Amino acid sequence: MIKILFVCMGNICRSPTAEGVLRYLAEARGLESRILIDSAGTHGYHAGEPPDPRTVAAAARRGYDLSGIRARRVAANDFLEFHHILAMDQENLTYLRPLKPEGAIADTRLFLEFSRRFPERDVPDPYYGGARGFDYVLDLVEDATDGFLDHLLKTELRADRGAAR
Repeated sequence: MIKILFVCMGNICRSPTAEGVLRYLAEARGLESRILIDSAGTHGYHAGEPPDPRTVAAAARRGYDLSGIRARRVAANDFLEFHHILAMDQENLTYLRPLKPEGAIADTRLFLEFSRRFPERDVPDPYYGGARGFDYVLDLVEDATDGFLDHLLKTELRADRGAAR
């Protein structure tokens, strides 16, 4: 099983959106039993809370269910448990790098490296903006999720390699 962790600052907007979109698209491709998906924040401001209501509403309009997600703070152990840790922006990636313990297996990078349609490399934080920001985050996340799933299918989820890593 391939384990993926999405990380933003508070784990109530961007990373839960990516978690929900990947769950949905993985299921649509029949990969849900081969991928474990989670999200976390670099800061524990909202630990235990559900995603921001605006995030939930924007996701629901596109058919994504974020209801079971609760915020948590990223931990050093995550680098030992997850194969991919995908940061929503450069600031969070910079925060993550020193947390990575020696011998950790996690490939840690920007999530939008997998985007095909957008030149951006940072998913903007919609928290202080209007509703359009949440929709734009979904546009970016959907595109990068398709690219990431294609990457996984070409590398780690190929039929001849099975689900093991």
